[in-house]
Amino acid sequence: MVTRAQLEAFSYGSERLKLIDQSRGIRNPRQLAATLSILSQPEGPYDDAETEDGLLRYAYRDGDPDGGDNRKLRRVAELGLPLVLLQGIAPGVFVPTFPVYVVADNPVGRFVEIALDENLRFLAGSAPTADTREYAERLTKLRLHQPVFRARVLMAYERACAICRLRHVDLLDAAHILSDAEGGQPVVPNGLSLCKIHHAAYDRGILGVRPDFVVEVRRDVLVEVDGPMLKHGIQDVHGWTLELPRRVVDRPDRDLLEQRWRTFTRP
Repeated sequence: MVTRAQLEAFSYGSERLKLIDQSRGIRNPRQLAATLSILSQPEGPYDDAETEDGLLRYAYRDGDPDGGDNRKLRRVAELGLPLVLLQGIAPGVFVPTFPVYVVADNPVGRFVEIALDENLRFLAGSAPTADTREYAERLTKLRLHQPVFRARVLMAYERACAICRLRHVDLLDAAHILSDAEGGQPVVPNGLSLCKIHHAAYDRGILGVRPDFVVEVRRDVLVEVDGPMLKHGIQDVHGWTLELPRRVVDRPDRDLLEQRWRTFTRP
């Protein structure tokens, strides 16, 4: 995650070069011939949508397709230049994805299409197959959805593990309660902010979380003797209650926890 203040304070060499515009979704510094960054907001004024080929359809600004911001955005495609995609996740907070590339320009439809990965850039324009669609979906999930999911979950839990309260962000993950394969969605109520050891223990069924937010460690693991990491890192959290987000809407969905709990307790 980066803040607006960080993006506005960016400099290149000795020159200040803001990475975000104050009031527009397309950042076009006067020094550059083409767009530097684009902003995608989940509830913004324009309808940004993903295509079945794994591209992001990004709308022109209102006005002349050949004027101002739109001209520089279209110039990115002509020059084959990379740019930065900023996804807004909260007021003044963004998840950057870079480099991304404009691979198609549609002045009639008033949009460009953005490849979120260099490999997708070279697939664009070819006839999609089941394999390329699956590949594009996987890359889009990796480059676009997972970073946003992680950022939103960690922000909801105030950048701390919900079990042990570890606050080293580099050691925190956004764990899914229900996985993609189980129909889980990349939304905060389907996520838990967990440190890497508790995330791994949760995913491997070493510990589970009851629908009342209480942590339980698997019985056979509770009686193991293996040293201080197992004792203090895993066994001691048995019976602890999750530290929940302040906002009720961000708290774990009890129905999802119930489904995951049934899997954990299955003989």
